[in-house]
Amino acid sequence: MPDVASLPAPPGRLPLIGHVAKLGRDPLGFLKSLGPLGDAACVRIGTLPVVFLNTPDLVHEVLVTQARSFHKGRFFDRLRDLVGNGLPNSDGPTHLRNRRLMQPAFHHTRIAGYGAVMSEHASALADSWHEGQVLDVDRLMGRLVTSTLAETMFSRGLGSRAIDTVQRNVPVIIENLLLRTVAPKALDRLPIPANRRFDAATRELLEVIDDVVAAARAAGPAGGADLLSVLLEAQDAETGESLTDSEIRDELGSILFAGVETSATALTWALHEIAGDREVERRLLDELDSVLRGRAPSWEDVPRLPYLRQVLNETLRLHGVTLLMRRAVEPVTVGGIDLPAGAEVAFSLYALQVDPRTFADPGRFDPDRWLPERAAELPRHAFIPFGAGTRKCIGEGWAWTEMTIALATLLSRWRFRPAPGPRPREVAAAVPHPDRLRMTVNRREPRPADGDGTGPARQAAQPHPAA
Repeated sequence: MPDVASLPAPPGRLPLIGHVAKLGRDPLGFLKSLGPLGDAACVRIGTLPVVFLNTPDLVHEVLVTQARSFHKGRFFDRLRDLVGNGLPNSDGPTHLRNRRLMQPAFHHTRIAGYGAVMSEHASALADSWHEGQVLDVDRLMGRLVTSTLAETMFSRGLGSRAIDTVQRNVPVIIENLLLRTVAPKALDRLPIPANRRFDAATRELLEVIDDVVAAARAAGPAGGADLLSVLLEAQDAETGESLTDSEIRDELGSILFAGVETSATALTWALHEIAGDREVERRLLDELDSVLRGRAPSWEDVPRLPYLRQVLNETLRLHGVTLLMRRAVEPVTVGGIDLPAGAEVAFSLYALQVDPRTFADPGRFDPDRWLPERAAELPRHAFIPFGAGTRKCIGEGWAWTEMTIALATLLSRWRFRPAPGPRPREVAAAVPHPDRLRMTVNRREPRPADGDGTGPARQAAQPHPAA
């Protein structure tokens, strides 16, 4: 069987730094270039060999079939150094305990309650615009998701100062997080502006979360009104242990990083993609008008908007997570490749989801590829925007609900058109985002709906994403 040393390697490796320079110059292009090398390839991060998996089946082996043979890898070691040991970064008993303690906050009954807050925030944003206004959509979607997340998850302790701190610093951290996690640690100490901005943003954000946790702890029980209360009041059923303040701080920080970037970036790209395809826009507006009939969307409407779900699926496919890693904790064979204990394994959902071996015409924005009959033709594990297995994102239901309600609210009331200027350029980050997206809004009135309001094609309701 092949081993790590015998795997094909991309060109451009340099002494001591390996492929870091090439990865740094064009991260997204580099990751897409690995697929043609074969099912797996060996990339050098400095002197460290990293096995990149280039097929959905191999990724499924690591995440699900043989998940017990892998823990979080180098990416998450570096992430832990930077932002703590929250759920995305932890392993073993710590991960199992904390996930069990946090799960009630993400139960569908709680997300149903959050839906009203999501609708209120999206409506307030839509109310603030005027006819013909030019918007910085990327910035606004970040603020929308951050403020909504702050209220639904940390409402008891986050005042205006804390929310301002979150909104100011999370984008700075997200922008620099990918390079900080893959680059050699020695580069962190270079006194360059990016390092100084990242360190200051991380420090200020974690300090304000510490203040919020301390204030909530001093105020006493709140009956699990938000995630912060759930974490403060949770006790392990087996040991009776509670989370420490530092553990709670790490969990809250991790949710902010993960929740804001995924949802805000998806909303931004979705508005861009919809505006670029008038037929997609027409079908989507027909569905919104038919189902909502001019009212604000609610949690109950989420499964009644199947075409909107297709649009979001296609957005997440085209703009997937850039890089994830795992580390083998014992000798294991994946796809016929012998990996020793300690081997670092990586994969890019971004690259996998635009691979022409899996998706026909992969660069085309085509929501109809998620029609049930067409989606059934895809490889079973080809699309996992929120991960898979025991490490699947705990906030998936929250994210689907927030993205659906936000888009339904904004598109029901406004048409978005590209503002004059250059097209947005895709920038590598934990999730690739546009360098800037400016759009003009024009007011629209929802059209009167015919029929029973179940959608323009009377489509059957899909399973609720939060269920």
